[in-house]
Amino acid sequence: MRRSGILLPITSLPSKYGIGDFSKSAYNFVDWLADAGQSYWQVLPMGPTSYGDSPYQSPSAFAGNPYFISPEVLIEDGELLKNECDLTDFGDNPSYIDYEKIYNSRYSLLKVAYKNFKGQNSLSYKSFLKKSSDWLDDYSLFMAIKDHYNGLEWHKWDRDIKMREPDAISKYKFLLKDEIEFWCYVQYKFYTQWENLKNYANKKGIKIIGDIPIYASMDSADVWANPSLFQLDDKNVPIAVAGCPPDSFSPTGQLWGNPLYDWGKHKKTNYNWWTKRLEHCFDLYDVVRIDHFRGFEAYYSIPFGNKDATIGEWKKGPGIELFKAMENALGKKEVIAEDLGFITDSVKKLLRDTGYAGIKVLEFAFDARDTGCQNDYLPHNYPDNCVAYTGTHDNQTLSSWFETISKEEQRLVRNYICDRYTPTEELNIPLISLLMMSNAKICIIPIQDYLRYGDEARINTPSTLGENWRWRLLKDALSEELKKEIYSLTKRYGRC
Repeated sequence: MRRSGILLPITSLPSKYGIGDFSKSAYNFVDWLADAGQSYWQVLPMGPTSYGDSPYQSPSAFAGNPYFISPEVLIEDGELLKNECDLTDFGDNPSYIDYEKIYNSRYSLLKVAYKNFKGQNSLSYKSFLKKSSDWLDDYSLFMAIKDHYNGLEWHKWDRDIKMREPDAISKYKFLLKDEIEFWCYVQYKFYTQWENLKNYANKKGIKIIGDIPIYASMDSADVWANPSLFQLDDKNVPIAVAGCPPDSFSPTGQLWGNPLYDWGKHKKTNYNWWTKRLEHCFDLYDVVRIDHFRGFEAYYSIPFGNKDATIGEWKKGPGIELFKAMENALGKKEVIAEDLGFITDSVKKLLRDTGYAGIKVLEFAFDARDTGCQNDYLPHNYPDNCVAYTGTHDNQTLSSWFETISKEEQRLVRNYICDRYTPTEELNIPLISLLMMSNAKICIIPIQDYLRYGDEARINTPSTLGENWRWRLLKDALSEELKKEIYSLTKRYGRC
């Protein structure tokens, strides 16, 4: 059955307090999606963020982002006063996230709310602690110790706690008991609010597509608590790190810096950590998009300490074994494999063997160097088992993309859609229509492309720091007129 949806990160939702969260505006967006005939809401990773504010570099592969906890709901819960929130400085630009102010304000309010929390003995809270103990115990201790060290990366902590010596673990659990409990409270509030929102969306016929990064951040509870699962030396220093080799877009490649998995150790545990991670994700989402899928077939290994990705080598990943272990443990699940970039025949075989849906991006279809009709990204070549996008969070918006490609490529686009006369600023609908009429079983459109926004609304520019992940949607942007236009388009191509 062919369906469609919209990509909009939680951070980009309109909200009263500086960043998108699980407040009334999120529920309003769900209502709007349902009325527009959509079946999916795709979000970006929802883990906590740290330096650079990227959701793909998180201190936990399991925890939720405290920024998404709605102050409005905490007011309703009696744990905050409206006046406390209204007098807090979250930034004054409704279309732009000021992360410094969000960091300073959000945690201050959450600590006030924690002091007013009366549910420590409730069945709901105790049940959450028990269900989440596999990851929450390590995460809450990690965050409390990190605060104790004023935010210092864990590999720079004192040796006893860096190496998780039992006496040091006991010492910090006693010393930081209240701080540990605070971080447990924060996660309880995140998961309670998210569960309520997801249930509401599901009842409205909206499935949530979640997104998980392939790698864990070096400065994370996951690596600190499980160093044997990563390529670290006997002092817990990385041996090699992740990235991508040089290509036409990046002459020095991409140096992500994440520690690489020791897949041999994972295999000995029957991929237990990964299975638990994916089980957790399927509790959070209806469909899971796995980032950088090709890394499971072969991954690019860069010696630790290198300043860029020019020197590295491809090494064999776990392949189909990991996904068979996941299926044996969890059953059949709906997965989207992010198979973009240079894809080898062996990666294509892995995708076929898993049965997962791959990804097609329209913006990749009109390269003047590849004018053949067999280009995999041209909509007439899409298989049904794929998810089609105009662009992803890493791409330019559709309008900016068309304006910045070459004249020859613009000509290719217009020839393909047999349209020489539609004004450039109105080409978004003919281009979106290409995807909607394709065989792709799911079609996901970033909301910016429906709104004809330029790169001022771009989510992320890879390999850059400073201005990413900041764009926010204004509350009056989701008009009745736009909703009707999207519904009409969706119905026309049989995706309602």
